[in-house]
Amino acid sequence: MKILFVCHRFPFPPRRGGKIRPFHIIRHLQKRHHVTVASLARSSAEAAEGEGLADHCSRIIMDTVSPVAALARMAVRLPTQTPSSMGYFYSPRLARRIRQELETVDYDLIFVHCTFAALYVVGAEIPSILDFGDMDSQKWLAYSKVRQFPLSLAYYLDGQKLRWAEARLATNFDLCTCTTRAELKTLETYNVGVPLGWFPNGVDSDYYPNQECMIDFCHNILSLIRAKRPNVTFTIVGAAPPRPIRNLGRQPAVTVTGSVPDIRIDAVVHGLRRSTREETLIPSRRVSAPSRTVRGHAGHAPFEAISMERMVLRRNVGGPVELIRAKDAVPLYPAINADPAARRPGGR
Repeated sequence: MKILFVCHRFPFPPRRGGKIRPFHIIRHLQKRHHVTVASLARSSAEAAEGEGLADHCSRIIMDTVSPVAALARMAVRLPTQTPSSMGYFYSPRLARRIRQELETVDYDLIFVHCTFAALYVVGAEIPSILDFGDMDSQKWLAYSKVRQFPLSLAYYLDGQKLRWAEARLATNFDLCTCTTRAELKTLETYNVGVPLGWFPNGVDSDYYPNQECMIDFCHNILSLIRAKRPNVTFTIVGAAPPRPIRNLGRQPAVTVTGSVPDIRIDAVVHGLRRSTREETLIPSRRVSAPSRTVRGHAGHAPFEAISMERMVLRRNVGGPVELIRAKDAVPLYPAINADPAARRPGGR
């Protein structure tokens, strides 16, 4: 089949949640079909780096949108019923190119990843699938409960508008999917009249819950662990850490590495420190770096830790989470308050 795959973030290289899921879907589909990928880059550097996707698909349709233009499109949508976040991922030029592509190429299927990309193909008379991935409206509403004003209000309003948009857009597709059972329950409440399903990610760090959890852990829990085990250090591994995370590297015993070629190799290197009586907590040693979960969406970090059979400490934002149902699942320890979280890594 000829498949047009449309997504909101250019899915290569697959270094963060918004890129990892679509990349693996594309790679899987390309094994038996011809996949053309249409998406956005945020800079010329990202566009150049994204050319590597050509090894995993048949063709690429790319447009570059500057952050300034994206923010302007968000602002224009503030007084409208259209979610502002949709403006951030919209490019008139990419929309024209996709329309031209559909007019000139006889595609058998359109596969859209994420609500924000759905507008590009609404009205196309071709069998189509919308993979919401996360139900972003629920993340926005959860963020509204933990962010400070005026961000809390902005997230709340956009979350409500996005919930309406998700329900409306879903009716334009032949099948809609998401990432977890919990998110499927949200999708089912829309009563869209089309088949629904879910499939998990395989195994972000510019992702608010992860950032907030790292900051909380370093400020409130690590000192308690070090009071019992003074040689413990804490290493934060993740691509392009934002300033609040980089600042954590100023604290005693905290190292912020930035991007590493392979988290598994980095885990082995840091693990060697055991021989010098120094214990290091990183996202792939005995204890995974804590992961913050948002209403049923857990991101990729916990699954990466689980795949390497590491214990995961987690906290919730906005509600319970379903991570994994397996007989031999690695324990997920809810860090309800600082004292239990400090005791569990040592097994005491």
